[in-house]
Amino acid sequence: MTRILVLYYSRTGATADMARLAARGVESVSEAEAVLRTVPAVSPVTEATAPEVPESGPPYAALEDLEHCDGLLLGSPTRFGNMAAPLKHFLDTTGSAWLSGVLAGKPAGLFTSTGSLHGGQESTLLSMMLPLLHHGMLIVGIPYTEAEVGTTRSGGTPYGASHWAGTAGDMELTGEERRLCHAQGRRVAETAHHLRAA
Repeated sequence: MTRILVLYYSRTGATADMARLAARGVESVSEAEAVLRTVPAVSPVTEATAPEVPESGPPYAALEDLEHCDGLLLGSPTRFGNMAAPLKHFLDTTGSAWLSGVLAGKPAGLFTSTGSLHGGQESTLLSMMLPLLHHGMLIVGIPYTEAEVGTTRSGGTPYGASHWAGTAGDMELTGEERRLCHAQGRRVAETAHHLRAA
């Protein structure tokens, strides 16, 4: 099986919804499985810890999840045009994975959710690429052959799937945003499958 890690942080649930849609896209590819993982919130209190297992939802990610995946889908809400601190914190702990090169040559895709339509979707996706490029990953975007990239009036970019959640976080994903999340997952899984076969 081609194993795709869908790693995300979600505060209000929109990014989690996108992760589940991307996972369905992964699993639309024959012999591909999606592994959902999240990260705990960070705390302003020094040395605060979260329980090892969250109260609900997928388990927290561990470095072993990176080692055992064939591809990665990385999702975060936008924070001032950048990824959220909990996801950045997790990535900051991946030095040993970087030293050993466990992610080098594996495909990765990105997704984000913003409170405002022009709230930094593309800059967030670009900032999320940086640590993955340092790991030697191969970035898989969404080409304009996916018709929704050219027709969407909300989220959706060639850099990765995106969603406009509204300032209250209460806007549902549009049909186009949903299809682009699915396409993102499918494309990363197909790329990982082809790379493994080669």
